Amino acid sequence: MAYIDVLKSIKKGNVAPIYLLSGTEHYIIEDTLHLLIKQVLTEEEREFNLSKFDMKEYPIELAVEEAYTFPFMGGKRVVIVKDAFFFSASKDTGKMEHDLKKLEAYLQEPAPETVFVILAPYDKLDERKKIVKLAKKNGQFLDGSPLEERDLKLWVMDRGKENNVHFNEDAIEHLITLTGAQLMLMASEIKKISIHIGEGGTITKELVEELVPRSLEQNIFALVEGVVKREIDKSWKIYLDLLKQKEEPIKIIALMVRQFRILYQVKQLSQQGYSQKQMASQLKLHPYVVKLAGNQARQFKDEELLGVLNDLANMDYEIKTGKIDKVLAVELFFSKRAPVRNT
Repeated sequence: MAYIDVLKSIKKGNVAPIYLLSGTEHYIIEDTLHLLIKQVLTEEEREFNLSKFDMKEYPIELAVEEAYTFPFMGGKRVVIVKDAFFFSASKDTGKMEHDLKKLEAYLQEPAPETVFVILAPYDKLDERKKIVKLAKKNGQFLDGSPLEERDLKLWVMDRGKENNVHFNEDAIEHLITLTGAQLMLMASEIKKISIHIGEGGTITKELVEELVPRSLEQNIFALVEGVVKREIDKSWKIYLDLLKQKEEPIKIIALMVRQFRILYQVKQLSQQGYSQKQMASQLKLHPYVVKLAGNQARQFKDEELLGVLNDLANMDYEIKTGKIDKVLAVELFFSKRAPVRNT
């Protein structure tokens, strides 16, 4: 089930006896777990009825035994199984042995008084394993993969409602861009903007621009965007601002190389027929970042991107060997890409 749908179900009080939370977006897993605990247990109950077992330190049978234990003072018990590597195809190098037959038996007949939560923060589960099939059949499965654009926007709107504010469409787009679609950072910024504007307020793109700071990576993205559009004055201004923030030119150049390499890779994969989701998985990037890179990459021919990467590589070499001043080198790089002005 999708992240947003799982959250809605929990908020309505529809709590399953088993949860299998998987995927590489750690914020999604942690946010779901936090809501689940909050929904099932009061603050006072957590001291007695909340148990956590790290599978690198405890055998699974200990967690199963705890799950069968009747909750203190009635109510519900929550048992959390962390780093359940045996749900994936990877092999654990630790010395802890686990009796998975006991886990299978529990997943077939879970205790009605217990919410059994399995955390498997991996890219893929081993669908051939019986414990994976049983957990999905008798419980609730969360796909904690990075959210795609549509779900990202729905998530922002939902967070806005929770904070009693409304987001304009272009404000949502700008927030996602400035934060690099990082959910934890987005949640923090939404909270901050909501406090600033007050209940019932409308959040605009201008407000997001004013209140949400750009990360170094986002400044590099904007700098590259200036190169793409041949708005070199914009790129130069961003570069000088980064220098004022004590960022090293060599580091800036390295990040520029990384961004242009992403553009080239996205362009190549797109030409080979890869989807946005497939490219994100292949390049280990967020799907929204791939989308933005694709928009930039379309402005270049293959040979132009290779030319930019070659120029950046030569510039890096000349700076490191003392052949040219680092600030002058970047200025020459930008000047080479400035539009020719008619006289």
